[in-house]
Amino acid sequence: MFTVAALTSLLLGLGLPTNLFGSAPREQEWSAQFGDVRIVDGETLRLGERVLRLANLDAPERGQSCRDAGGARFDCGDAAAAALARLIAGRPVICRVSGRDSFGRGLGSCSAGGLDLNAGLVASGFAAADGASLRLVEQEARRAARGLWAGTTPAWTQR
Repeated sequence: MFTVAALTSLLLGLGLPTNLFGSAPREQEWSAQFGDVRIVDGETLRLGERVLRLANLDAPERGQSCRDAGGARFDCGDAAAAALARLIAGRPVICRVSGRDSFGRGLGSCSAGGLDLNAGLVASGFAAADGASLRLVEQEARRAARGLWAGTTPAWTQR
């Protein structure tokens, strides 16, 4: 009788989520020196072997077209990636990872030299807010016609 109870307890224990009792950290900190940081696109960074998507924002993908104030087409995904590179400016990156996105990438907020990259990208006009936390920042960037908001409204932001 004891072995059946012990075996049942063991099997139940193996089938339970690892963070059921709070033993697994909910957040992680990832960091990388500048030489180990790669900009995948306007919202995705590679920190060494780890890939992280910036949370609460939506940046255009490489190859997406926008129009500048004069009506000329340009690759707004490349422009967003370049804006992210300017925000990092050769400094180490520290990220607070709070989950995973649908592709399994880390999802979180990052900073470089104390500058919040998530808010900075939205404030500079190269990403739209995806959620309430950065909505006011986006509205100010639109009002001031910064970044991608200087031209016509990009199709990727029309919700």
